[in-house]
Amino acid sequence: MSEEELSASAAAKVQEAAANVQQVTKRRRRITGDGVESVARRYFDAINAHELEAAVAMWADGGRENVRGQMDVTAPEGVRGFIGELLGAVPDVRFELLSTTTEQDRCAVQWRLSGTFAGPGSLGGIEPTGHPLTLEGIDLLTVRDGLIQANDAFPDSISLPRQIGMMPPPGSTADQRLTGAFNAKTRLASRLAGAEPRLVAEGVWLVQGQPGRCNVYLIEDDGGVTLFDAGARTMTRAVASAGARLGGIRRIVLGHAHTDHRGVAPALGVPVLCHPDEVEDAEGSGGFRYWPADLAGLPLGARQLQRLLHRYAWDGGPVKISGTVREGDEVAGFRVVDIPGHAPGMIALWRESDRLALSSDCFYTLDMWGRDCPPRAPVATYNYDSEQARASMRKLAALEPAAAWPGHAKPATGDVRSQVERAAEL
Repeated sequence: MSEEELSASAAAKVQEAAANVQQVTKRRRRITGDGVESVARRYFDAINAHELEAAVAMWADGGRENVRGQMDVTAPEGVRGFIGELLGAVPDVRFELLSTTTEQDRCAVQWRLSGTFAGPGSLGGIEPTGHPLTLEGIDLLTVRDGLIQANDAFPDSISLPRQIGMMPPPGSTADQRLTGAFNAKTRLASRLAGAEPRLVAEGVWLVQGQPGRCNVYLIEDDGGVTLFDAGARTMTRAVASAGARLGGIRRIVLGHAHTDHRGVAPALGVPVLCHPDEVEDAEGSGGFRYWPADLAGLPLGARQLQRLLHRYAWDGGPVKISGTVREGDEVAGFRVVDIPGHAPGMIALWRESDRLALSSDCFYTLDMWGRDCPPRAPVATYNYDSEQARASMRKLAALEPAAAWPGHAKPATGDVRSQVERAAEL
């Protein structure tokens, strides 16, 4: 055989070997896929046959059954309890498998459940009603070594309460009334949680909420917004909604860490910054460490009310600080100004171009009962150092702001310097 023939023969054998490898690989993939789907089908067959222990035996110990919005349990006992409850509540339950899709060790099963909620067992704490049920959903099973390792289940949770009479049929008069009542509740909650965002200066939006007319500032910043001060916990949805409309909340800078200024911060999941001297209180007591016990010094009625507000309305709890800012740093086009006293590391934001100050609690423009008043010094009960607080008021006044927006209520405008200096001397 010539050298060319030998070379051609060798090339043909290489091609044949490569084709065989591809065939084997495809066959292995098919066998693996069929094995995963087979386990999934046998699992539903066992449930349809009411063979509880056979179904549980198909799980690996410690396997996770996560039924979204309902339960998250582990095998074997958690799975046994879950399937057992279903069989006890719907004694004629049957799963029809509508379709399956398998990829590697995962099989997605689209199913339709039918049966009668006849009991005698309850379902999710609901007593049996005798109603017929038809529900659909998808289970995403992970199978390895012939055992179920995990199941992420996504059932049609809204149809169940409608079918058993807990919720009215869609489009019915009762359903329309329920929707109307829910929308009225939402509007009321929105009014309490915070007003619609309004533009108070170029690139600066304000959300003001109750209790305490807390101000949260949303400063346009690189396609999103930076929050200055974090208001009351009750404002969380209003602030989150405003931030979403303005491109998303990128970070939060706390003017200081009192409970009514860190309120929404823990819930928003973005980086939170403050002055180094505020980290302890942001991550800790929210100011209580240096306030007098039981807020002594406040009028009795105000003391009792504000103790409740701190706990149930203002404070969102400690928040992890991811970085710090101090005098001279730049934040979204503003310069940081240290104004300690009311809190050990309180800061203001200052923008020279329009002489705008966002001043946190450097001064108040509301009284103890939430009524408007001229600028005044912060309440001594809540101050870390009242003399230092008055010095910071004079420092802010010396900037000669055209407008100074505080942490609560309305701004100081007009001759801001004179107003704030006068308040510092009272």
